[in-house]
Amino acid sequence: MATGFDLENFLEMLAAERGAAENTLAGYRRDLEDFSAFLGRKTLAAAAAEDITAYMSDLTRRGFAETSQARRLSALKQFYKFLYAEGSREDDPTRTLSAPKKRMGLPKVLSVDDVDRLIETARAATEQPYESAAARLRAQRLHALIEVLYATGLRVSELVALPVSAALRDARLIEIKGKGGKERLVPLSLPAQAAMKDYVGLRAAEGAYENSPWLFPSHGDSGHLTRQHFGRELKTLAIAAGLDAGKVSPHVLRHAFASHLLQNGADLRVVQQLLGHADISTTQIYTHVLDERLRELVESAHPLARK
Repeated sequence: MATGFDLENFLEMLAAERGAAENTLAGYRRDLEDFSAFLGRKTLAAAAAEDITAYMSDLTRRGFAETSQARRLSALKQFYKFLYAEGSREDDPTRTLSAPKKRMGLPKVLSVDDVDRLIETARAATEQPYESAAARLRAQRLHALIEVLYATGLRVSELVALPVSAALRDARLIEIKGKGGKERLVPLSLPAQAAMKDYVGLRAAEGAYENSPWLFPSHGDSGHLTRQHFGRELKTLAIAAGLDAGKVSPHVLRHAFASHLLQNGADLRVVQQLLGHADISTTQIYTHVLDERLRELVESAHPLARK
């Protein structure tokens, strides 16, 4: 009979064998503990297929989106596959269950003009007079963050955890360690390189964070700027730029990077590699940009379209 010991073993396997990050492990724990609470006195390892079906129906009643339900079912499938492989169960109760079909929505995308306004607003802020060196350094940091994010399309977790060495050499490429420990090279634009060097130079001149290994250090537990803090600064910048703050986030800038590349003729496989997507189907959500370009091409160039 299984207890929480099975859950801990499962999480340990994900960490040791698959290199799962802390956020990923916390998500699995949260999902499986929610199902355990639904089961009541029955243990996780004793759950039957009908229990899981009832749980999925309960998620619908609780208003969970299809994407959230699919994630929960994925966690259950991996957990029971693990129990079956370990011999803790003689069957896999999730084997015949399928996730609800997701309605694939298009990502929010900023226009090129919107991104230009954000970057220009951040750049202009670095030239303003400040009462303190710390405030001036924050403005320079935000400009560097925006330039690097739009130039590379990094995940925000990858961006805030960049090493300071990324700005201390003249390479046009930087090495990124992404999901699952996979490494990839991404190019840096000249404006991004310049913004990073200006920021690091100001940081050194002020004698701030001299011994920090991070490009964007902070006094928090991680040692570097958090995703949440950057997100808040970006929304404040969006307001200053006259944009809707609700439509601006680090992830939206990542979307803009990919969409603008495709819009200007980049190959989908290249964009997949730059984004660090393991599966090209994840990148294909951005093909709405290509679909729109093809539609405009047909409407403007096809002889029958003008009749």
